[in-house]
Amino acid sequence: MTNNSTDHPPRYSNREFPAYRFVPGKTPHPTRDPQGHSYNRIPEPLPPFDPEHWSACEEYLYGIDLFNHGYWWEAHEALEAVWVAAGRYTQTGQFVQGLIQIAVAHLKAHQGFYDVSRRMAVEGHDKMKAHRGLFMGIDLDLLREDVDRFCRQPDTVAISIELAL
Repeated sequence: MTNNSTDHPPRYSNREFPAYRFVPGKTPHPTRDPQGHSYNRIPEPLPPFDPEHWSACEEYLYGIDLFNHGYWWEAHEALEAVWVAAGRYTQTGQFVQGLIQIAVAHLKAHQGFYDVSRRMAVEGHDKMKAHRGLFMGIDLDLLREDVDRFCRQPDTVAISIELAL
């Protein structure tokens, strides 16, 4: 289920958020700049990801938390680890890549790049077509509706993903 309200979305992990949200050209690059919030941190590869056990994957839960709280670049990074662990070209991997693209769409909208934002949201939406109903805790009908709404108004609508635990 997704939520477009201004309420604070629920948290799914206990990990702390980074010191700041990375926005290209406005804040230090998290991994390349010595002032970056993740400088010199080397992420450990995840074990193979099983979509049936999504709720046990801390990186997935953290990625959703980051996404929901506007840390879109950081959500991209967390979900990329899940994408690799799921297998980039598997149906699950394509789904996770879709989530990544929707996170990037939000970052681009925040930067004012609405055409790029819409394109990324549509590409992310398309990557999820193989799945229906509830997948990895996400109500896909609601997510699809929210992506469509976001594409119409990327400057005013932000998607928040509520996981069905």
